Amino acid sequence: MRQKSFQKLNVVKKQADIEGLNNGQYSQSSQSGTLFLVPTPIGNLQDMTFRAVETLKSCDLIAAEDTRNTIKLLNHFEIHTPQISLHEHNVSQRVPQLLEKLMQGENIAQVSDAGMPSISDPGHELVVAALNEKIPVVSLPGATAGMTALIASGLAPQPFTFYGFLPRKKNEQVSALEALENQVETLIFYESPYRLKETIKNILGIFGNRPAVICRELTKVHEEYLRGTLAELLEILEKETLKGECILLVSGNSEKKSTENYPEEIADHFAQLKDQGLTDKEIIKEVATVRKLKKQEVYKIFHEL
Repeated sequence: MRQKSFQKLNVVKKQADIEGLNNGQYSQSSQSGTLFLVPTPIGNLQDMTFRAVETLKSCDLIAAEDTRNTIKLLNHFEIHTPQISLHEHNVSQRVPQLLEKLMQGENIAQVSDAGMPSISDPGHELVVAALNEKIPVVSLPGATAGMTALIASGLAPQPFTFYGFLPRKKNEQVSALEALENQVETLIFYESPYRLKETIKNILGIFGNRPAVICRELTKVHEEYLRGTLAELLEILEKETLKGECILLVSGNSEKKSTENYPEEIADHFAQLKDQGLTDKEIIKEVATVRKLKKQEVYKIFHEL
């Protein structure tokens, strides 16, 4: 009965695709195919949508981030569509191949290992290439870890900024965090459990002790939310290393600091330090440290005086 049901849905979907094309829903030529962006479950296979299953069944080819992972999903839903790999190490070679197939009329479904394609995963290059050739790109709605964690975090759900993975090197990560320090939006980061402690240390040192949430193993059996301040979360991580995929959400800056409110006060501070014999570089560093401002912001004020 299940197979017959899927077959019936498949016929309905193909008919709907044809009608959609005839009605101009997809402005494609009669010779080109369509690139479908298909989200996959982020942990729980029951989160796969009927439409996603039928799209994977009806397409000519699946471009997968890792065919070894995707085959498990395909086997579970009895999908027999052939796969081809598309990941960060072969993207320059693979995109022209896939583009040629699309231009020849094949429909291709693009998937990542979990969640939405292109969100902290490969795939964006193929989308851009298809759009440049006026090949229709259709995105299916579905699971995405950042939004799923945000609405259950208890932090302000909007506005928010999704950042994804921070740079791994400390100096690059610090620069990225300094650029985010004054944002008032809730910030969403992806991070490895093995780097999470050091990342939180860096965020705490730059942002101060804000409310934050760690979500791990989202939608899986051991799903867990750890809520508290950055300092409290760091204390937990000092005692144990978390396992599984992690999402870190940090409250936005509720006390945004700006030099615009007190330029004269800062100018007086500059003058006092100048009288003490400090160099320009030392003055900028001292004012930024004492007033907890960005050095770039202080540098700009200093040189405008």
